[in-house]
Order: sequence, then structure tokens, then C-alpha cells
Amino acid sequence: MEPFIVSARKYRPQTFKDVVGQQAITNTLTNAIENNHLAQALLFTGPRGVGKTTCARILAKKINQDGKTNEDEDFAFNIFELDAASNNSVDDIRELTSQVRIPPQVGKYKVYIIDEVHMLSQAAFNAFLKTLEEPPAHAIFILATTEKHKIIPTILSRCQIFDFKRITVKDAAEYLKYIAENQEIEAEDDALHIIAQKADGAMRDALSIFDRVVSYSGKKLTRKAVTENLNVLDYDTYFTATDLILKHDIPGLLILFNETLARGFDGHHFISGLASHFRDLMVCRHQNTIELLEVGEEAKKSYGEQSKKTSSSFLLSAIDLANDCDIKYKSSKNQRLLVELTLMKLASIDFDGEKKKSESLGKGRNKPDFIIPASFYKVNRPTAIGEEIKPNVTEAETINTTAAVTKTVNTERQIAQKQPSPEGSSLQSNGNNGNGAANVVQESEPTPRKKIHLRSTERRVSGLSLSSLKAKKEHQLNKKEDVIDESNLPKAPFSEEEMQKHWADFVDILDNDGRKILASNLHSDVPKLTDNFTIWIELPNGTMKKEIEREKYDLMEYLKQKLNNHFIKLQITVNEATAKKFAFTPEEKYLKLREKNPAIDLLRKEFDLDI
Repeated sequence: MEPFIVSARKYRPQTFKDVVGQQAITNTLTNAIENNHLAQALLFTGPRGVGKTTCARILAKKINQDGKTNEDEDFAFNIFELDAASNNSVDDIRELTSQVRIPPQVGKYKVYIIDEVHMLSQAAFNAFLKTLEEPPAHAIFILATTEKHKIIPTILSRCQIFDFKRITVKDAAEYLKYIAENQEIEAEDDALHIIAQKADGAMRDALSIFDRVVSYSGKKLTRKAVTENLNVLDYDTYFTATDLILKHDIPGLLILFNETLARGFDGHHFISGLASHFRDLMVCRHQNTIELLEVGEEAKKSYGEQSKKTSSSFLLSAIDLANDCDIKYKSSKNQRLLVELTLMKLASIDFDGEKKKSESLGKGRNKPDFIIPASFYKVNRPTAIGEEIKPNVTEAETINTTAAVTKTVNTERQIAQKQPSPEGSSLQSNGNNGNGAANVVQESEPTPRKKIHLRSTERRVSGLSLSSLKAKKEHQLNKKEDVIDESNLPKAPFSEEEMQKHWADFVDILDNDGRKILASNLHSDVPKLTDNFTIWIELPNGTMKKEIEREKYDLMEYLKQKLNNHFIKLQITVNEATAKKFAFTPEEKYLKLREKNPAIDLLRKEFDLDI
């Protein structure tokens, strides 16, 4: 019995053509070798299992081939591999640099492959710097790492960097299909795609998973066997869940979730997979985005059929709900309830959109026998000249108003039909009584209404245009100044005490209203009454004066109303000397208190108090 060799070793690429998913890098290295343009220090970086060490070995082998030697020659004496994870000390690097000086016995180059180079210590990196910058002509260094950010910048600057990318699901599935054919294994495309998705861009992981699944299922690899062995939820679970959501079947959806939990899957796995399923359905709705769907051909057909049953608005809402549950899952104390609540919300989405909304609005309502004109609605703002009048009402208000008017008209009809005419005869179908006056609203031929002609709209002009300046000039010429007849205005006399009382009342109103600054400014001086009903106050600065003048309209209107005199005027003067009456700083407050009571100074000195 031959010993078993894992696929990751058995099918390890021997040439650049066999490397999967790294065509850009392999083509660059091939051209560099052919054109003798290869750097002496290379850094291969990227995720695990994407071919960094494999490409380093192929490169080391290929640069020593001169066309005369056998292609199977591996030049083992010219290739030195160092695992930096276990040989990361300064002594290991010094031993390596001492060997670099010795030229190769066979071939042209000595290649040093240092794997996991980011594990080297700081001292080892420093010892390696000089050799890496100026290596001998026969030495080439190839460094490989999965964590480039841990390498010091002085090393990075001395290397030619190649970034390896994750292997796509399509490339991994095609390579697995090639291996399955070599091993005479019958494999479904969907099964290989699930293995490629589970590998997450690492070809080595995909080959390891492939070996495990083959050991489980034998020579026939099915999607069901892969999902059972890898403990992943099958597409059918999500297709069934989506069908239940579209049917609004909440009990069936909860039962399906309970069965999923009974199979050993957690709720987080289920809800995140459901969000991805909705995303795949959204991708299938457009022909140009179908290529973003990384599944087999059979699964693509199923996705295409189910996507036709859904709408874009439903899928957007479903993705948002499922993703929100995915985010909150870790922090939730009752995780199962969170997922079940999300499933109930998903099953309650109205995925038919506006069609169902309009049907629900019209369902059960009596249609009006007439159309309500636009003049029925109240316009909330004044209409400028040349501006179109638009009723400012909502849809709900329109429906409620229509229903109310209809109900009123129907009630009047019933009363009119029950009430006999003055002559004792019943009302005629034409709606006229004995005197010829119409009393009943006709249902078949409504009374024609007079059309409302809106003012013609004019084209609006920019505020900085010549047309606007011309219009402004015409407006100033045509405007008329309002003439106020002062003979009819009240001019009752009042005393200074009355004026001061109402002044204090207005200040209290401002203070209760929260306008503290204006109230404080008005309270800073006692108003005095001079000749011709003029009220005079003196303020300590101009800022307070501007503040009162800006807000004096309310004050004057209040005083005119209370004093029954519309000829009151306000005079404000500024006297900065009055500012000295107020103590604004702590020192000034202290001096004022000391003038009133000198004992305060003794108290401060006795207890050594600060001001």
C-alpha cells in the first residue's frame, strides 16, 4: 500500500504556469528572468496559502536553468531555506551572512528563502541590513511573510515587493475540478464552489478541505455531502426561508429556524447567511451583476428563479434588517429572541410596494360623487404675483376631507328623500320642487362648477441680474407710502410713576420669558419722563444702547397700549461714568463691601483669605 500524500503537496505547482490566481506576479517574474532584470532582494507578501513559498522555490530553480540542464534538476545545493519563526536570533542571521560570501558550486546563483521573515528580532533585522543592501553578485534573497506591517521600513526599502492576492472562488473551483478529474472523482460544481468559499482565498486550505470531503464521500462528491461534512448551511435552507418570508408564514419560519438550531448551527451563522442570500438575490436581478454571484450553475438557476419573485425594495429592507441583527447579535442577552424577532419583521415586509399601499387606501371607502376643486383647500401662505397657487395639503387630509363631504352629501340626500314636498307630492328625479328650485344634488349629472383662473406665472429672475434691478426700480417708483392719520390716535396723559410701573412689568415679562440680557439692560437705569411724552434712560455703554434699540419695538408697543398714548418716544444716552457704579470684578465687589463694613478687611487678614 502506497503512502498517502496530501493534495497540497502532491499538486504543488512546479512551474509558474501551474500557479493559480497569481498571473500578474508570475508573468512579471518570468519576464524579469528572461530579460536579466531580476532584483537581488525580493519580498513576497500576502495571505496564507496563496503561493508565496511555492513561487520562491520555482524562481530559485528557474534562475539557475541555462537551457542545457535537465528541467527536473532542483538545484538543492543552491537553495537555502530558513524558517524565521524558529531561527530568529542574531546568531542565525550571522551564520547566514557568513555563508553568503561562498560562491555556488553548481549553477549561477545561490538563493536564500527566508520564510515568515516578520518573526525576526530587531537585532536580527539590523544584522541583516548591510548584507541585504549590498549582497554578492551570486546571491539572491527571497523573503516571504504574511504580515508585512511588522517588517521594519529599512528592510522594506531594500526589497522589491510583490503583493499576492487572495485566490478567487472561481479560480479555486476550477483547480479543484482539475484535481478531481485527475483522481477520477465525480464532483458537482456546487460542491466545489462551497469548498472554494470555505477556503476563503487560500488554495492550500481548499486542497485540505477537498481531501477531507473525499475521505467522507468517496468517489462521488455531492453538495449535500460537502455541507454535512463542513457543517455549513445548504442553499436550500435559505431558499426555503425566503419562500416562507414571501408568503408571510411566520410560524413556518420559526419552525425552520428551530430545526436549524437543532442541527447544531447557531443563530449568528443563520442570520449572516440569510443576509448574504438576500445580497445574492439582489445581484441576480440585473444581468450585468450576475457575475458577482460566486456559486455553481445549478445554484445560479435557483437564485435567478427566486429573484423574480422579489422586488428591489423588499430585498433592500430585508438586507438592512438581517445586517442590523448580525451587528447586534454579539451584544444581545437573548440572542435567539433577537433572530426570531428579525425573522418576524422580515415576514411582515410588504414587498409589493406602492401597489398594495394604494389598494389599502382605497379599500372600504365610498368614492365621492364629485371632484373637490383646488379652491376648497386653504392656502397657508400669501401668494406672490406671478406665483402658481398650490394646495398645501397632504394625501391623508385629502382622503379625510373627501370622505367627510361625501358623508354630508349622502345624509342630505336621505333627508330630502324622506321629507315630502310642500304640495304633498314626492320629489322628482330631476331635483326640482314645485317652485322650480333645485334642492337635491344630482348623482348622474353634477352641477358644473366655475373654473378658477390662476394668475399667469412669470419667469423668475436672478437677484443679481439686470432684470431684477429694473424690477426693483419700478417697484420703488410705483409703491405708495402709507399715510397715518394722527388725529384719531389716543394721546392720554400719564404720570412718571405709571410709566415706571409698566416699564418694570415689561422687564418682568422679559425675565420670565427667558430674555435675561434685554431685561438686565432695561433694568440698569430707572426711566425718567421728560417733555412731549419722551422717556429717557442713561446707559453705561453703547453696546447696551444698541441692544435696546434693536428690541425697542415690543417695549414701545407695550407702553403705548398700557398708557393709552401713541405719541410716546424713547431717548437713550450713553454715560460711561455711570459704569463705575457697578462692581464687575471680584476686587471691585470687595472694595464696595469694605466701604460699607470695614470689619470685612479684618476678617480677611485674620483668616488669610483670598479675594
